[in-house]
Amino acid sequence: MQNREVKFQDLGEQQDYKKTWDLQESMLQEIVDLKIRKRKLERDLPEKPELQKEIDSIITPNHLLFVEHPHVYTLGKSGDEHNMLANEEKLKEINASYVKTNRGGDITYHGPQQLVGYPILDLDNFKTDIHWYLRSLEEVIIKTIAHYGLKGERSPGETGVWLDVGKPYARKICAMGVKASRWVTMHGFALNVNADLRYFEYIIPCGIQDKAVTSLERELDQKIQMNEVKALVKQHFAEVFEAEIIE
Repeated sequence: MQNREVKFQDLGEQQDYKKTWDLQESMLQEIVDLKIRKRKLERDLPEKPELQKEIDSIITPNHLLFVEHPHVYTLGKSGDEHNMLANEEKLKEINASYVKTNRGGDITYHGPQQLVGYPILDLDNFKTDIHWYLRSLEEVIIKTIAHYGLKGERSPGETGVWLDVGKPYARKICAMGVKASRWVTMHGFALNVNADLRYFEYIIPCGIQDKAVTSLERELDQKIQMNEVKALVKQHFAEVFEAEIIE
């Protein structure tokens, strides 16, 4: 049975990246364990029809986490370390850390006033298609920034949400990188709201050398209320994924 309920948690500001990663891993493992248990019961069902009741009772949960991290650079499993331009001394100087992670994608930056969203979804509850999942995440952000009069776009071959694709001044406003195990997702998106964009100067963002990075604040020339952005992302997440957000 498909479960379209998504349990929402706002973890708040300055949450350690590794600690949040561990939380995602534990949520993912809980869902994977349930799926393995259900598959085992289904294999045994022809010989033990009485297992049907237990099978029907196994419903995998879905989660959506919002968080802001302290200054941190994260490198995806297929990323190029040469895209990290700051050495250890510079990282200390700018009060940033560097973590190699297991998501897809290359290098990116997380920091204060950047909305990071981590959906831990069982795609068996939605659609078992990673391409569809990534395009759906992009659609959530495209709808969110449209509220502010910005036209978010997809750039062919480059996951995330961009402005002015195909023009010399194309720039990324939201980065994405995910991992999936047995169709359960983790990691997610990072939307620059009022983020300090100077931190992107120490990396080649997502390994793309010729395109800039931007934020809602830079595009609109004013600070944007983070709580307002969070509410919009939740609303559009529910719409795009046809989900019910459970607070």
